[in-house]
Amino acid sequence: MKELIKQRTKTFAIRVIRLVDSLPQTVSAQVIAKQIVRSSTAVAANYRASCRARSQAEFIAKLGIVEEEADESLFWLELLVESGIVKKEKLELLMTEANELTSIIVSSIKTAKRSLEQKTRVKER
Repeated sequence: MKELIKQRTKTFAIRVIRLVDSLPQTVSAQVIAKQIVRSSTAVAANYRASCRARSQAEFIAKLGIVEEEADESLFWLELLVESGIVKKEKLELLMTEANELTSIIVSSIKTAKRSLEQKTRVKER
């Protein structure tokens, strides 16, 4: 599962990079472009880092960053649509992927927290 998510997050970042290269050269589009490239690539980079976490707590913390960056990426995609810079149809698949990645990460965080709590309870006995 980790390898699949690694690939999905990297593919998401690449798709955003390609989108950004097609944006108009207006000031507003370029400001958003810089923001969305930063957040979408951070999704992939931080997920990769979470896979190398040295502890369950570090894993959960890194996934929290991934969640924030995926949600921020969705925000910038929404802003591109709502400002009229890009037609919604062009971004629907990317927006869906950002939503799905966010949902997967939230679920992973919940599972990891439950696991950590169970380990803590066992140690306390």
